[in-house]
Amino acid sequence: MRIAINTRLLLKGKMDGIGWFTAETARRIVQQHLEHQFFFFFDRKPAPEFIYGPNVTPVVLCPQARHPVLWYLYFEWATPWVLRKYKIDLYLTPDGMMPLHPKVPTLTVIHDLNFEHASDNLKASHQRYMSHYFHRFARNATRIATVSEYSKKDISETYHVDSKKIDVVYDGAHDNYRPHSEEEKATIRQRFTNGCPYIIFISTILKRKNLANLLKAFDKVKNHRPSDLKLVVAGSRVWWQDELAEAYDNMSHQQDVIMPGHVDPEDLSALLSASEILVYPSYFEGFGIPILEAMYAETAVVASKTTSMPEVGGDAALYVDPANPDDIAQAIIDLGNKQLRNELIEKGRHQRTLFSWDRTASLLWNSLMDTFERR
Repeated sequence: MRIAINTRLLLKGKMDGIGWFTAETARRIVQQHLEHQFFFFFDRKPAPEFIYGPNVTPVVLCPQARHPVLWYLYFEWATPWVLRKYKIDLYLTPDGMMPLHPKVPTLTVIHDLNFEHASDNLKASHQRYMSHYFHRFARNATRIATVSEYSKKDISETYHVDSKKIDVVYDGAHDNYRPHSEEEKATIRQRFTNGCPYIIFISTILKRKNLANLLKAFDKVKNHRPSDLKLVVAGSRVWWQDELAEAYDNMSHQQDVIMPGHVDPEDLSALLSASEILVYPSYFEGFGIPILEAMYAETAVVASKTTSMPEVGGDAALYVDPANPDDIAQAIIDLGNKQLRNELIEKGRHQRTLFSWDRTASLLWNSLMDTFERR
């Protein structure tokens, strides 16, 4: 079979959550199914490490799809042309975008519908495109995959799609995430926080990630119990305005917030392992990979009680109201108790076994084969 995969988000040194999903699943699928020929559709010359086997043919499409107008040209004009040119039998698109009228069986992965529930989480042009097209993608795809039961229900109800058309494949955690030795932890603390203990927030900084209320909560924690505790914010700054800029500017303990920006996976694993707590107060997640990564790194978790996050964290996290800085602060204070932290870490050792990239790839492959059979 000739299978095409939309791999435009495989960008060396610049991958976000969907990029990692694409990389981890595509690599496993390609290497486990040498009997099939795969065509990877890029929008620029790919790095050699993304060509995962001799059964992969890289194809560069134009234009480089990084803006809604270019998305339209890439998926409505370039993609159908190369699907015909290479006589593709089956098409997988891990970022949810696809031709409106594909002529081949198509499996689209829609990770979440955050843009349908809040109109100010994305750039206005991105918001318009996604709100206009994604319900059409969902209805026109042969099948849909998503990463949690929460997202399955949300897609079905929001887009009026039969839930039987949607498969849950979950997410996994990068192999780098693991517990580190005390010596390694001391080294990473010295490097990032001058040896001080810290809590960590991991995410590209977007409005829905709710860093503003975490900053307010951190101030409350420091006021309640003065200490040398730091807050490390690991993630690229995409959105920094309105209530977030105001919250940061008004902080009493601004000097205790450390912002290294984007951190590579190896350093991020060590940073996470050496932290006291991961605090993940996002308003909306289709999955919430940092919660799982923290469990693999054996770090206690505070997470929002909304959307998919309790599904991922199970009984291995403390859950908070993301709209309430007092609630977030109290959870951080409660986890100052080492015994409670250790109890959550122990529960996390069990909870993490429910999710892995091997399982994701296997479930995605099953969904892909079902897509072909239902053509």
